[in-house]
Amino acid sequence: MQRFSEYELILASNSPRRQQFLKNIGLDFKVITHDVDEIYPESLKKEEITDFLVKLKAMPFKNLNEKQIVITADTIVWDEKKCLGKPNTIEEAVEMLSQLSGKSHQVITSVAFTQANSQKVIHEISNVFFKPLTKLEIDYYIKEFKPFDKAGAYGIQEWIGTVAIEKIEGSYTNIVGLPVVQVLTTLEKICK
Repeated sequence: MQRFSEYELILASNSPRRQQFLKNIGLDFKVITHDVDEIYPESLKKEEITDFLVKLKAMPFKNLNEKQIVITADTIVWDEKKCLGKPNTIEEAVEMLSQLSGKSHQVITSVAFTQANSQKVIHEISNVFFKPLTKLEIDYYIKEFKPFDKAGAYGIQEWIGTVAIEKIEGSYTNIVGLPVVQVLTTLEKICK
């Protein structure tokens, strides 16, 4: 199904999961990314962080024409008033998964739709409930799945999502990294 064919959609993300979601819903798009230092003011909390970062990721896109829409996205894990981004080391991944073990946390994704003269930002918040994780489970997951490109050091679509996540509240695709229904709804409003 061809959607929004009168627009040129640009996805500013190297995430294979985000790219696959857009392909799955029948969107034609190109991927163009710019290196951006994902640094935000420490005073920001929860969706303020992701809203800030998607606007930051859109800033390098200058001179857009009226038929171009740049889509930028950012996902964080929010736990106990703290942002968990992507782990840089095995130790950080172990620490994050240990912190998430046996309780709930929030996964927050913001998406910006940037056009020549406007920008619309949306965000989605989902709740994820982990069973208590053993050290063996944490070590196995990190060794086998290397979740260093994932906020909170896990991907719900991987082994850990099957064996450790008791329930979710909210959008599953948001937890993977893109709230697809909300993205589609927003594009329909922008492109009508």
